[in-house]
Amino acid sequence: MRLFLTALFLTLATSVLADEGSWPDIRAMLYEDRMLHPGAGVVALDAPYRTETDARTVIGVTVAAPTGLRIASVTLVLDENPMPVSAVIRLTDPLPRFRFDATLRINGPTPIHVIAETADAQLFVTDGFVKTSGQGACAAPPGTDPELAMETLGEMVIGIGNATAADPLAGLTGGEMDLALGISHPSHSGMQMDQITLLFIPMRYVETVEIDLDGKSYAEVTGSISLSENPELTLSIPSATRGVDVTMTDTDGTVSHASNRLADY
Repeated sequence: MRLFLTALFLTLATSVLADEGSWPDIRAMLYEDRMLHPGAGVVALDAPYRTETDARTVIGVTVAAPTGLRIASVTLVLDENPMPVSAVIRLTDPLPRFRFDATLRINGPTPIHVIAETADAQLFVTDGFVKTSGQGACAAPPGTDPELAMETLGEMVIGIGNATAADPLAGLTGGEMDLALGISHPSHSGMQMDQITLLFIPMRYVETVEIDLDGKSYAEVTGSISLSENPELTLSIPSATRGVDVTMTDTDGTVSHASNRLADY
């Protein structure tokens, strides 16, 4: 997946955009000639009309599979970001309902596409558009000193609590709660310049986040340079969950672990 995302990054970064933007090329590379069904009633996107902070914008997604189907994965695409496939969530056991949000860099005004794939390989897509303040977030200087960021790289904080997000698809939050994950990581895009040396900082970002619930695999998140510095993720999990284990691996091979347990009543 890392090699594919990098290839897509390079292809789109050097291409001349057509009038309809990058989506046709992205769609072809991801799904070739597979049918993408309209996502109304299946995929709901929660994105601001305009970002308050380009480098740290919360994008939320809610999915509810059509009757009789289950969601196996969700892909979030920021069409005009340098690495447009921004996050992919794969569920170990497909679910009828799922939601997540993440803090992302929005490099400039861009269409957003969210694609949900069901266990029987059907695809449902919805889209939106977000405007930005023009900060060029993927190339903006890091918010913290790169050397200091290395000291806490990989540290994680896990929160488990009641679902608080508004439900854009009726009935979603029943029997679910939130897993909130904060990751200490500079998420260097490879496009940022060290303000002292004036050299580009090598690309280094959160590559995968593996989530286990009560000792069993639940989901894997594949990241990209679109994840913000010190990214935060929130995912819906079953309300019966008592323990969470998270493993983060970045593109330099750093692996870190964190756990959280709820007290039994």
